[in-house]
Amino acid sequence: MSDSRTPAIGRYGLWSGGLRDPDPARAAELAETAAELEELGYGALWLGGSSGVEHAAPLIEATSSITVATGILSIWQYGAEDTAARQATLEAAHPGRFLLGIGVSHARLVEQYKRPYAAMTGYLDELDAAGAPAGKRVLAALGPRMLELARDRSAGAHPYLVTVEHTAEARATLGEGPLLAPEFTVILETDPTRARETAREMLAFYLTLPNYTGNWLRLGFDEDDLTDGGSDRLVDALFGWGDEERVRQRIDAFLDAGADHVAVQVLASGEDRSGLPREQWRRLAAALKPAGH
Repeated sequence: MSDSRTPAIGRYGLWSGGLRDPDPARAAELAETAAELEELGYGALWLGGSSGVEHAAPLIEATSSITVATGILSIWQYGAEDTAARQATLEAAHPGRFLLGIGVSHARLVEQYKRPYAAMTGYLDELDAAGAPAGKRVLAALGPRMLELARDRSAGAHPYLVTVEHTAEARATLGEGPLLAPEFTVILETDPTRARETAREMLAFYLTLPNYTGNWLRLGFDEDDLTDGGSDRLVDALFGWGDEERVRQRIDAFLDAGADHVAVQVLASGEDRSGLPREQWRRLAAALKPAGH
C-alpha cells in the first residue's frame, strides 16, 4: 500500500520519547543507541513528544540509512517557515532520511489552541508556500476529516493510541496509496495485572484529552471504559502485552488491518523506567525478524 509519495521506512519502527533528549551530555549515548537500532533492523525512529527537526538531525548524522521522524511536531510550537527551512537543510545533507510528522496537539497543552482543523490547513499552506514537499510529511490524524486532509496534502497519517479497528477505518479513508503508520505501545510482560498496571500509568494522562477519548468513543467504547483508569477492554485494545510472540502477533494485526508500518513504543514495566529500554528493543527486534525484517 504505497506510491511514489511513501517514504521507504519498512514494516517496523520504534517510537521513543527517550531518543529526543536535548541534553548535550547524552548526545553520544543517543547516537550510539540510534546506530544500534539501525543495525537491529528497525526501519524508522519516531521521536516522541513535540519534537522538532533539530532533534532528528543528530540521530540522522549518527546513522547511515534509517529514517528519523518527528512524532509529532506541534504546529503551535514550531513555525512553519522555520520548520520548512530546517527540513530543506537536513534533506540536502541527508536525502530521504527525514520524515516530518506534524499535529495539532491538545487544548490542555496549548494556550492558543482553537479551530484545530483550520489551524492545520493554514500550517500546511505555509509549508507549501515555503517549498516543503508534501511527500515528506505525515499528519497525526485520528478523525475522518484529519485523515482526509492527510490523504490529500501529505504522504499519509501517523495515528497515536489507536486500535486495529481504527487502522482498518483509516485505511478505508486514506485509500490504497498514502502511508499509514500507527503508533502501538507494547509491554513485554506476561503477568496480566502488572502489564495492565503499567499500561494504565501511561493511559491516565491520555484519558484527560478529548481528542483521544472522543476517538475511542467513536470506535465503540463507552463512558464506563474511560473511568477508573480505563477498562480491561480498553487497555487490551490499545496496548499489546505478553511474551515476544504474543506482542509480535498484536503488532502484525495492524499490518493485516491495512497499516504499512507500525511505530512500536516499548513501555517498560515494573521498576524499569529507563528512557532507553535497549534490552527490550533488542528482544523486540529479534521477535520481529522472522515476520519480515
